[in-house]
Amino acid sequence: MRGLTGVSAIASGVLGVSLNPYMPYNFLVELDGLITGGFMEVSGLECDITLESYEEGGQNDYVHQFPTRITYPNLVLSKGLTDVWTLWNWFDEARQGMIRRRNGTIMLLDHQRLPVRWWNFNDAYPVKWAGPQFNSSAQEVAVERIELVHRGITMPLESKTLANDRKEFNQSLAVSESVVNLGGRVIRNY
Repeated sequence: MRGLTGVSAIASGVLGVSLNPYMPYNFLVELDGLITGGFMEVSGLECDITLESYEEGGQNDYVHQFPTRITYPNLVLSKGLTDVWTLWNWFDEARQGMIRRRNGTIMLLDHQRLPVRWWNFNDAYPVKWAGPQFNSSAQEVAVERIELVHRGITMPLESKTLANDRKEFNQSLAVSESVVNLGGRVIRNY
């Protein structure tokens, strides 16, 4: 074993953790406690700290940078168009001035479809809806997009501690499945 492959194998075997990145196609979206699923893409899961520069007199080596506020771009959720009108109805209500804020969660799943990390967004409401683009020669799924403004993204403590819990579980599993060789006789502990 050489390089990162060897390090990854050692970490998996000894520490019970995977250094392989999770795949971004395996995710769920939840709005107000309901798994809405079926989303093809989520973008805008980011935040920036806006800085204010201050040039101190007599200090020519650098400029002080002070954090002022955190900004969040809009979340854009894309999904295949179906007979479920939830997103359109939510947008239509907002279009008519009936703003209904919703909280939501974006969950990243592992290969077994179990949550490995998630991010919550707060007080979101739709500000843009886009329907499918029609093309008679295309053979793709018709997609609708909804753009949400929100009041911040957080990673809950449970999401952060889940990685540690998974590591401990994998370590205990590795110990319980250890192979013991007793004079040519192999014994497995389960």
